[in-house]
Amino acid sequence: MNNHTAPVGAGLARDGFAVVGAGLARDDFVAACTFVAACTFIAGKARSHRGRVLGLIVATCLLSACVSQEPRQLVPSITLSPEIVSLSEGEAVGAGLNFGLTAAVNESDSLSNITVLPGIRVRAVTANGAADTAGIRAGDVILSIDGREINHPDLLDALAQQTGSAGAFVFQVRRNTTVFETTVNASANSDGRSVPTELYRADPILIRAGFTTEVFEDAGAAPVSGARIVEIFPESPLPEADLREGDTILALNGVSVESAQSFITRLHNEFQPGERVTLSVLRNANGENQLLEQDVRLWDPGRRVSRVALGPLLQYESSLAPQQTRLSIGDLWLFSLFDYQLSEGEREVRLLSIFRFATGYGELVEETAP
Repeated sequence: MNNHTAPVGAGLARDGFAVVGAGLARDDFVAACTFVAACTFIAGKARSHRGRVLGLIVATCLLSACVSQEPRQLVPSITLSPEIVSLSEGEAVGAGLNFGLTAAVNESDSLSNITVLPGIRVRAVTANGAADTAGIRAGDVILSIDGREINHPDLLDALAQQTGSAGAFVFQVRRNTTVFETTVNASANSDGRSVPTELYRADPILIRAGFTTEVFEDAGAAPVSGARIVEIFPESPLPEADLREGDTILALNGVSVESAQSFITRLHNEFQPGERVTLSVLRNANGENQLLEQDVRLWDPGRRVSRVALGPLLQYESSLAPQQTRLSIGDLWLFSLFDYQLSEGEREVRLLSIFRFATGYGELVEETAP
């Protein structure tokens, strides 16, 4: 009989536990338990029937084993700003020139197939302002200014900020299917009002830095935009990647950066904390421009074990929101050998599902009116 069962047991130990180990070895803890169970089964086979039963019980528990992880600290949430932020009476903030209009991304008119088209769409025109006088209307699409393509609203704001004095600008505009050219005589903002001025766009979570939109020309006189680093916050991953204030981020994972806000929005929409991204960076060192490719690991909150389950033998769960911890040993459905629960400072211990000890429970006190 021993000659018959030995190959079966060896096959189970060799093949069955190999499959279990291969499936669960992604977590070191479960892989180690799988190995221990395999050794227990083999040892039990060689010595007694009791050992075989023990090995099968442990193996069954491991088949239902589960280890889960979650961030070590809660990841803050943030509301992303729109591309166009109006801090004062609908005018683009921080503008040195007043074009007399507000614009947004040029989305298609179809509600069933929304796509972004070239140019920027005029959302509002100030009555008797520069754009109104030039014949521009709400709904028009600005294609270029002085021959430079304008495909993002931040580029219009950057042009207004970088051009401090009044002047005439040639706008190429599309209205429905008609493209025309007009001259906009922009005036400087010098009415004496106290207007809020935008400093930068900030990402306080993933990359922990502040950025402004930078527009310049490349060697071929083609317009180029990027996100210039103007402020680095504590715990930012940028210094570790040898990035500093004054560097301009031109691309994120090979895709061009159109503005400071679009860079921040893409980070939060496309990536998770702790992931790695590749930044194409322009740096001016001693009067010479250098193009760098830097790998940056976004802010990482760390990982913690949030759940461990070994069948009815052991159950452990922990969460940060709400702050709770629970440990159960020998949970046999209606009966448990040991239970421990911590919830917001309140502790409870149960032994054999009969004896119960609790500490930290608050006492409700009825307040009397003075």
